[in-house]
Amino acid sequence: MAKYLFSGGESAKGFSSFQAFAVAVSGRVGTGNIAGVATAIAMGGPGAVFWMWAIAFLGAGSAFVESTLAQIYKVEIDGQYRGGPAYYIEKGLKQKWYAVLFAVSTILGTGLFLPGIQSNSIGAAVNNAFGIDTSTSGAIIVILLGFIIFGGFKRIGHVAQWLVPLMTVGYILVAAAVIAANISKLPEVFALIFRSAFAAEPAFGGMLGMAISWGVKRGIYSNEAGQGTGPMAAAAAEVSHPAKQGLVQAFSVYFDTWFVCTATAVMILITGVYNVSDPSGGFIVENMPGIESGPAFTQAAVDSLLPGFGSGFIAFALFFFAFTTLMAYYYYTETNIAYLWKGHNTRVKAIFVIRLLFLAVVFFGTMRSAAFAWALGDIGVGLMAWLNIVAILILCPPALHCLRDYEKQKKNGQDPVFKAKDIGITNTDLWK
Repeated sequence: MAKYLFSGGESAKGFSSFQAFAVAVSGRVGTGNIAGVATAIAMGGPGAVFWMWAIAFLGAGSAFVESTLAQIYKVEIDGQYRGGPAYYIEKGLKQKWYAVLFAVSTILGTGLFLPGIQSNSIGAAVNNAFGIDTSTSGAIIVILLGFIIFGGFKRIGHVAQWLVPLMTVGYILVAAAVIAANISKLPEVFALIFRSAFAAEPAFGGMLGMAISWGVKRGIYSNEAGQGTGPMAAAAAEVSHPAKQGLVQAFSVYFDTWFVCTATAVMILITGVYNVSDPSGGFIVENMPGIESGPAFTQAAVDSLLPGFGSGFIAFALFFFAFTTLMAYYYYTETNIAYLWKGHNTRVKAIFVIRLLFLAVVFFGTMRSAAFAWALGDIGVGLMAWLNIVAILILCPPALHCLRDYEKQKKNGQDPVFKAKDIGITNTDLWK
């Protein structure tokens, strides 16, 4: 996985493997890694973290399958590689109506429902840290985002490949510093997570169902595996074999959940700055009286080491995490607009309109309530995930045949090159 992450360059038609990884990680690493992890702990207890880790195994498998399928059935539109669930549903399942349904659901999900979570979290964090009005932060987001998305898909890839590593490394370094300052508590934190995950911790004994529910829900929201977003970025990669990009995208799930989410969870738990709600009312743990679950937990964790630094740092981290996710959401929306509108002129007009609409949704999202934004986001995830998971379960055979072909060539000492006809896969445009 790591090898293919840095192999292969970009072309006039597509991303490099690393750019495709960065765009996918832009979508995966976002508000869910800071606010979502805190919410999972608040609602499901420390055990929810274990179930976030567990769901990453299933997520990596589904990410491999959906991203490999996206490569197999990708197409070229206006000199650019395009692909994803709508494309492999039409070409692999041969169900045009189902493909259209997914494309419409994605436009609703990533274009209208999900962006509000990201912009709302940015607005709340910036307001909490610096007292800046949410409408002002919303306007700034729109201006910066507009500059990128009106520059086309290549600009999105170039920004992502630089911004994603910088923001992630900075966040992990601060998390490492907080954990190092409390290193003696680290074994007990992991013991607490495992005991709570299986109802062996007395305080959280009655929360097994909540731990699983919130760990799975926020884990899936964070890593987006099976939702159908990652394969849209994967399809744009310039690779010699679909399985290569499938492995890179499987790695992106581990990177998101086991690396970034774990950093947030351990920071919060090791410093003890969290609440856990009692399903029957009140709190089982209330270490942060009057504080709503979300970025405030992570801000307090950083403040425990660097007083006065946490609010500002997490506001900046959340800004970049959420901002890059908005870039990815726009790219996914545009990919499905390109699928639905076949004529060049109408497609260009539709893309222009969706850009304006997307920016408007982002702006108004900063002024919504957090509960409303998350409720819409869960609907958006559900719409896409159910449709896509059914499709990839049915389409597993070509993805697994592709994997076997890759493994066979590797065993023979070759650098795998894919030819669809060699393994009996038909209806592909670009793998003759």
